[in-house]
Amino acid sequence: MVEIAPSILSADFTRLGEQIAAIEHAGAAYVHVDVMDGHFVPNLTVGPFIVESVRRATQLPIDAHLMIENPDNFIGAFAAAGANLISVHPEATYHLHRTISYIHQAGCRAGVVLNPATPLAMIEEVVNDVDYVLVMSVNPGFGGQKFIPSTFEKLRRLRTLIQTSGSRARIEIDGGIGIENAAAVVAAGAEILVAGSAVFGKPDPAKALRELLDAASVQASERSLA
Repeated sequence: MVEIAPSILSADFTRLGEQIAAIEHAGAAYVHVDVMDGHFVPNLTVGPFIVESVRRATQLPIDAHLMIENPDNFIGAFAAAGANLISVHPEATYHLHRTISYIHQAGCRAGVVLNPATPLAMIEEVVNDVDYVLVMSVNPGFGGQKFIPSTFEKLRRLRTLIQTSGSRARIEIDGGIGIENAAAVVAAGAEILVAGSAVFGKPDPAKALRELLDAASVQASERSLA
């Protein structure tokens, strides 16, 4: 089943509660929160306090993507703030397996993130320990970027790795996702689609989310019948 995780990076923060309620009603599966520290990526966004506010606004699981250095120091804070899923980058931590264990100990689902230039080999030893793998189809740091076409092949190779290893990890994708490529990324293996400007950048986010979900779900249905 394909699911949509709208990213609040593109939301109107003066109407954040209202917009989150709209996408929840429209069928969103998660609320995606992009956490950037200005060091690991060249941008600065939100911290646990915003996650606390999102938690009060919705019953949806909160998907916290930590684009930060030393993520071990903040896992507890984001979990306490209400995050349900926490993902980290292999390049941001010295001991990835330990970091994944910290996320699980905090009561959250653990994810590992692949940047466009990060090889699958970086996660081969932990693919059976994570709940999901987040594939970046743009370089992290800013919303509204264009999808990198080579991501399709990466998704296919990741799906093969997961299947052959016996992992139960799901595949999430983030970056440049919209109506025009939703079906294609699902066909390549993606199951959770993060969408920022394609949802919150539209005049009617709820309508945009439903249209994106419809586009992706057609391909998901065909894949399940194959």
